[in-house]
Amino acid sequence: MLNKLVVENLKHRPVRTLLSILAIGIEVTMILTLVGLSRGMLDDYKNRAKGVGADIWVRPPNTSIMQFTANSMPEKLVDFFQKQPHVTIATASANFGAGFMETVSGVDFDRFSQMSGGFRFLGGGPIRQPNEILVDDRYARLKKLRPGSMIRLGDREWRVAGIYESGKLARILLPLPVVQDLAGSTGKVAQIFLKLDEPANAAKVTEALKSQLPDYHIYPIEELTSLFTTSNVQGLEAFTYVVITLGVVVGFLVVFLSMYTAVLERTREIGILKSMGASSGYILGILLRETMVLAVVGATLGVLMSYGTQYLINNFTGPALTQTIVPDWWPITAIIAISGAQLGTLYPGMKAVHQDALEALSYD
Repeated sequence: MLNKLVVENLKHRPVRTLLSILAIGIEVTMILTLVGLSRGMLDDYKNRAKGVGADIWVRPPNTSIMQFTANSMPEKLVDFFQKQPHVTIATASANFGAGFMETVSGVDFDRFSQMSGGFRFLGGGPIRQPNEILVDDRYARLKKLRPGSMIRLGDREWRVAGIYESGKLARILLPLPVVQDLAGSTGKVAQIFLKLDEPANAAKVTEALKSQLPDYHIYPIEELTSLFTTSNVQGLEAFTYVVITLGVVVGFLVVFLSMYTAVLERTREIGILKSMGASSGYILGILLRETMVLAVVGATLGVLMSYGTQYLINNFTGPALTQTIVPDWWPITAIIAISGAQLGTLYPGMKAVHQDALEALSYD
């Protein structure tokens, strides 16, 4: 009987009910989208790092793992690393910022292919002309490119020679000397990759290299990829918590306003229930159950809408943005939504149960 009363109360005010559900759903979607976006981008970076095929990465001094790395290391270090025990292939990459969140990487294609296992071309093929460029399939899809298409990066036009399967360091690749020339950093590189005779030797080789180059950041690949977390991206974790807090506040205020006005509108109804012997706990229980229904339906809607944001972000935004679905956050966001909604109901609920029955019956 009580559950039926709750449902009928919600159906009696369909517009307010739908708006409350939508507000809670947007709150949940905000959280899931932000978490999914940060995790998706980090997973993408991690997969592209593994796709290089290196056992050890070397980065310049005074750089963080997630920051854009300038071409500041001498390219001659590649020869130094190539001569080290257990190193079978040493190669490097250089970076060039070609626009907002668009980075071109330059590599020695022969050595890079040996290290990574080569490219799987989905269209076109290797670079053969000075003005040609390679792009991965995601970049090509978002930019609507195909082999032979022209693309402008920086202040130059490039012809797409080939489209390769994503997961190879970067979304845009050029020969190493070309990128060094574009960036004005001839003879400089941003990162150096080392392939060993046995991956098991990574820890030993890393320690030996650190003793010779103590200022450089030298990571075995497993350690490197373990650092791709939100806590290692400056400001991202704090930003995530700020958005979650804003979402909770919005959900709280919407439910508070909805339940407050609902209590005012149902003053006579509450008076009738009290005159019939309904206890304060019974009346408060009705309001809290109504809120629980709103929160559960809203949270479910928010989860479904996160699939929509994933589709939009992955198909209509820049290549640098990738959102993934985060099922482990579904119960977390549900708890956040339910807790915020229930807190928003407490004051209106307490106001309702403390009304005098005679005054409530005389309320017009």
